[in-house]
Amino acid sequence: MSPDALVAEMTRRYLPNKVPRDLVYYLSIGEHKYTMRLDAAACIITEGKVEGADCVIKAHPDVFENLVIKRKAPGPLDIARGRFKTSDVGLLALLGECFR
Repeated sequence: MSPDALVAEMTRRYLPNKVPRDLVYYLSIGEHKYTMRLDAAACIITEGKVEGADCVIKAHPDVFENLVIKRKAPGPLDIARGRFKTSDVGLLALLGECFR
């Protein structure tokens, strides 16, 4: 699935009322950059980078797709090879609870 199709799918799969406060994620999926804003009612994803995000996720497209669509956490080799990085493991875990 392309990164653009993946983020569109994320907005459709969002479960309202899962975040304790408004959150901003910066997603770098391969060469694609997105800002994702989550609040009690919606998931809004726009193209481009945001400064001061609550959580930064940089991932190879396949690893990110597995995380969001298949709910499969990145493996040790993905992390060791630089195919996945995050700035906040807790907010990464919360992200998994926000989508069906």
